[in-house]
Amino acid sequence: MEKTFYEMVYEVVRLIPAGRVTSYGAIAKCLGSGGSARMVGYAMNNAHGMHPPVPAHRVVNRSGLLTGKFHFTPPELMQQMLENEGIVIVDDKIQNFNKHYWDPSVEI
Repeated sequence: MEKTFYEMVYEVVRLIPAGRVTSYGAIAKCLGSGGSARMVGYAMNNAHGMHPPVPAHRVVNRSGLLTGKFHFTPPELMQQMLENEGIVIVDDKIQNFNKHYWDPSVEI
């Protein structure tokens, strides 16, 4: 049976190591759907409660902003989870973004 786009997104996100982040667009590009960053975002919105778990907190926008935080309860949870992994965040933006960036097209 063929996997859905969401399932393929979840497989990639599950590979992101703790303390690293990637972007919606990088996941889309890795899956051969470069213009589908928004669809990756929709997948992340639906990732809560999946088994095995999907570390959606590790997916941010291309500038390192926590644009998905409002899909966490409470919204501060996304930042707390990233900080627990050693990532510094100021004003909803990951500091030293390039240091923490994980490119699935290169890493997989």
